[in-house]
Amino acid sequence: MAPAPEAPGISHEGETTPHNNFSNVEATNKSRVTIIGSGNWGSVAAKLIASNTLKLSSFHDEVRMWVYEETLPDGEKLTDVINKTNENAKYLLGIKLGKNVVADPDLENAVKEANMVVFVTPHQFVEGICKRLTGKMKSDVKAISLIKGMEVKPEGPCMISRLISQQLGINCCVLMGANIANEIAMEKFSEATIGYRENRAIAEKWVQLFNTPYFIVTAVQDVEGVELCGTLKNVVAIAAGYVDGLGMGNNTKAAIMRLGLREMKAFSKLLFSSVEDSTFFESCGVADLITTCLGGRNRKVAEAFAKNRGKRSFDELEAEMLQGQKLQGVSTAREVYEVLNHRGWLELFPLFATVHEISIGRLPPSAIVNYNEPKAVLISSKL
Repeated sequence: MAPAPEAPGISHEGETTPHNNFSNVEATNKSRVTIIGSGNWGSVAAKLIASNTLKLSSFHDEVRMWVYEETLPDGEKLTDVINKTNENAKYLLGIKLGKNVVADPDLENAVKEANMVVFVTPHQFVEGICKRLTGKMKSDVKAISLIKGMEVKPEGPCMISRLISQQLGINCCVLMGANIANEIAMEKFSEATIGYRENRAIAEKWVQLFNTPYFIVTAVQDVEGVELCGTLKNVVAIAAGYVDGLGMGNNTKAAIMRLGLREMKAFSKLLFSSVEDSTFFESCGVADLITTCLGGRNRKVAEAFAKNRGKRSFDELEAEMLQGQKLQGVSTAREVYEVLNHRGWLELFPLFATVHEISIGRLPPSAIVNYNEPKAVLISSKL
């Protein structure tokens, strides 16, 4: 495949500033990037970003990556191994991150000079991280979330980008898409979608930071739509895994994916009237749903759960199969269920409700195809 054209509206090295006019002021205005998180996807994000900061004059070369410190089986610290070998030996073995990636186990130190911060941790840790960072970052910092999930609070659901914005008082975009991390690490062609609220210029800078010939990024003005697509598709992937584990076949899986997409759209638009229909046809929407239901860790572990007929818990299977990585679909299904139950919407979203009830053992895996959905049809026809 030939390299795709560069994203529109993005300036590149040498286009606006002649080399002989480079000044200390320009050097001061260079953006410094920190990545918060160093799992599989965080490490791939570091690789993408590090390749671009070396090429683009508007960014400092160095990319800081906050690493939750772990001791590897040979006794070495994970951060030491990353800095010595330029590889994440636990989560992305065999892939060079870029010599300008610096692993840092000190969260506050990792962000203190940054004015562009990438959040890519399991969603259940975000609130605690934000509390640690309050008052510790530069005033002009901008953020982007690659995190798929949401927090459920007494007042209602809170998207992770909104949580980051509210706790830290900063602008936060989102990036979601059909992005199985290991495939991107091997530079197989992929797409992604950035969601932003008002400031197109900030979104374009994030596009500039992530876009490569093999990872094509576009921006849409729909943060909630993009983020909910990335969040809810993991619930549908759990359902797809149940189908695979029970050997129900591709026709059944296709039906589950279609039903899931319809519930994703209906749920998103009930929560946020601003969500655009067109967002579901971006990479973050139907494309991400397809790839996650065909591959990915949520489908894989749910398949094992169904094969065991629910006799082994998701926690057990996660620990055994994912080597420290975390599932998002099961916790997201629980959080979605809490929202549906609180608002009296359970009958409107039978697939989402059934996924959760299977995951906690209230229903057998076979129940994934044993429900009626007249009210779901009714609600989706109104949206």
